[in-house]
Amino acid sequence: MFVDEVEIRVEAGRGGNGCVSFRREKFIPRGGPDGGDGGHGGSVIVEARHGVDSLTALVHRKHWRATSGQPGRGAKCHGASADDLTILVPPGTIVSDADRGHVLKDLAADGEQVIAARGGWGGKGNTRFKSSVNQAPRQSTRGGDGEVRKLRLELKVIADVGLIGKPNAGKSTLLSRLSRARPEIAAYPFTTKHPNLGRVQIDRDRSFIMADVPGLIEGAHAGIGLGHEFLRHIERAGILVHLVEPEPADGTEPTANYRAIHEELLKYDEQLGQRPEIVAVTKADLPSGPDVQAKLAAELGRDVLLISAVTGQGLNKLAGAIALALGNEPEAW
Repeated sequence: MFVDEVEIRVEAGRGGNGCVSFRREKFIPRGGPDGGDGGHGGSVIVEARHGVDSLTALVHRKHWRATSGQPGRGAKCHGASADDLTILVPPGTIVSDADRGHVLKDLAADGEQVIAARGGWGGKGNTRFKSSVNQAPRQSTRGGDGEVRKLRLELKVIADVGLIGKPNAGKSTLLSRLSRARPEIAAYPFTTKHPNLGRVQIDRDRSFIMADVPGLIEGAHAGIGLGHEFLRHIERAGILVHLVEPEPADGTEPTANYRAIHEELLKYDEQLGQRPEIVAVTKADLPSGPDVQAKLAAELGRDVLLISAVTGQGLNKLAGAIALALGNEPEAW
């Protein structure tokens, strides 16, 4: 199960109480105060970790609580501080305060972390209150409460290349041919329900991450269909590969489909609509493929590729164009 959005409650540990104690040893009268401080409570940390690819682990555990610090003891012994509780999430996770609505941190890279709830400070023992006028203090302080916060975690897939297109345009098939990813493939729309990532190896030293995301329909910017479930996952893509089906099953016109999807990108985020884009007509083995390619190229005023994920036609040229756009390859590809 792929989960890209979840709300959890985190509670940091409480600090240990300070101790009231007096030194009591034979032949040492008036030993004085020796109560130690309490230990600090554990904090709750959210950390991005490479290899974690979903928020699924958080679905069935809604409450995360760090342990509390130990109380102080006599003989000036301080209580042990509690260990922090670390919640692992995929890189690309945005951590927000669910109640106040503000973003705590965008964990875009592996190893980045944020303290979501800070542990309480340990209380002071009576040794801290000793003075010339208060030689036998009997006061101490309680440990501080740990922070409690409701978090909203939202995953936006990080990929170099985002595959976009109408449902059943061949995005999953293309990803399976260029990488080792094995997304679900079927002859009906909306086969892809969640993003699939695959690493495309150009040669021994060069590669890029490609994401196949759920299909887009008109009105997606307003949440229609899979809507934001699609759009949020291409926000981080360096370039977009727009796949156009030459003979859509619903009988729509391919160039009109291209314009509709491009318009949806602009409505959702104007910068997203201006992202570098490679346009490719899929299913080149269909008779109408070359005609649609020529028509799109004339309309856009730039090259449009013709590919087939089934026969392999044009896939090397597509990979080369992507590598060139990403700066992974010199112009003489």
